[in-house]
Amino acid sequence: MKNLIAVFGLFLIGFVLPAAAGDTKKILIVASNMADMGDPEKHDARNDLWEYAPPYHVFVSHGYDVDFVSPLGGSVPFMREPLGISSYTIKYEGFLGKANNSLMPKQVNPSEYSAVFVGGGYGNVFDVASNQKLLDIMANIYERGGLIGSSGHGAGAFTNVKLKNGKFLVQGKRVAGFPNSTEREKDWAKQGTLLPFLVEDQLRKNGAITINKDSIADKRDVIIDDRIVSTMFLPSAALVAKEMLILLEKSGKPIKSK
Repeated sequence: MKNLIAVFGLFLIGFVLPAAAGDTKKILIVASNMADMGDPEKHDARNDLWEYAPPYHVFVSHGYDVDFVSPLGGSVPFMREPLGISSYTIKYEGFLGKANNSLMPKQVNPSEYSAVFVGGGYGNVFDVASNQKLLDIMANIYERGGLIGSSGHGAGAFTNVKLKNGKFLVQGKRVAGFPNSTEREKDWAKQGTLLPFLVEDQLRKNGAITINKDSIADKRDVIIDDRIVSTMFLPSAALVAKEMLILLEKSGKPIKSK
């Protein structure tokens, strides 16, 4: 596994897309402040480093400024040890400097950002999915033509986002999130019983066309539908970021910061 991550990290470092010269472009990464979800066996709710650091690397290495935002601001906790691209982006690209100084929602000006990315880890389904200010920020960025990207439980962060027309953001759109079948077979959150909701259930409840292991041939596929870019599991988190950049560059609308 370590060798796979290291090789994948080298691939990411060499991956280059053309960036618009002279543009300062910004992407907002949403993370959770949660650490403890009450599991007596000490499985925690922290953000998954391997679903945040590789996308961050993809964004900054292609000329995008990245800000973190969390419900409380300040430091956001991560699980997993730094390996491969995670170690690289921590050492050379200021990942922890940004993550440990996340903005509070009131400090975010949505008009500055061309996209939002939310990584995995259980925390987002606790404190982001119920934070109305963060939901409004994501809705604002999306309705201005921006993108929403996610990996794993990250889709749970925006499943409750409502647009100005009163409809849920995910309504009628194909979205991949951490699937029920995997949630219920793992003991990380007591088969999901410690969570406020299961991601796949909540997506379906709010009108999404849920993508799970039964509906696609490859469980690591990236799903793109109407500016929502999502995947079920952490190995494809960086590929979500790659697809987001391709869409932004094709649109010709990487938003300049003010």
